[in-house]
Amino acid sequence: MSRLVITNDLLRQHSMFGGLNEEELSLVRPRLVEEVYPAGEALLRQGEPNSTVYFIVSGTVRVVKNEREITTLTVGDSFGEMELIDIQPCAASIISSTDVHAATLSNREFYRLSQENLMVFTIIIMNLARDISRRLRTSDDMLATFSKQE
Repeated sequence: MSRLVITNDLLRQHSMFGGLNEEELSLVRPRLVEEVYPAGEALLRQGEPNSTVYFIVSGTVRVVKNEREITTLTVGDSFGEMELIDIQPCAASIISSTDVHAATLSNREFYRLSQENLMVFTIIIMNLARDISRRLRTSDDMLATFSKQE
């Protein structure tokens, strides 16, 4: 798999970077590391520690919890953000369905960003909170539907 260049245009595909201008995106971009994973690889394992948030640049991954597939994530989606917030072990495993390119941001780099530019850090945290809230609403809807079936 060839490497990609992480550009501001690429970052704009991710909701976590919404509302950031060119200059602000240019503050974030050098903190990101590109990772490449072959199909079938576990990027994260349920119950294990994680200190990185992942942004899917290309490919798809499966979210698996207690050996059950929960959902599929693709370009523009992120994962690992829960551990960034609550510093708990991974809530689910992430398995690549295809070859995957991901841009990653470590907790350490995220903290450094907070020290360098609090406004950019705050915008990213708010975007992250919105994403987590959307996922929680979807889970709540699924749970309510499931409960009605019993």
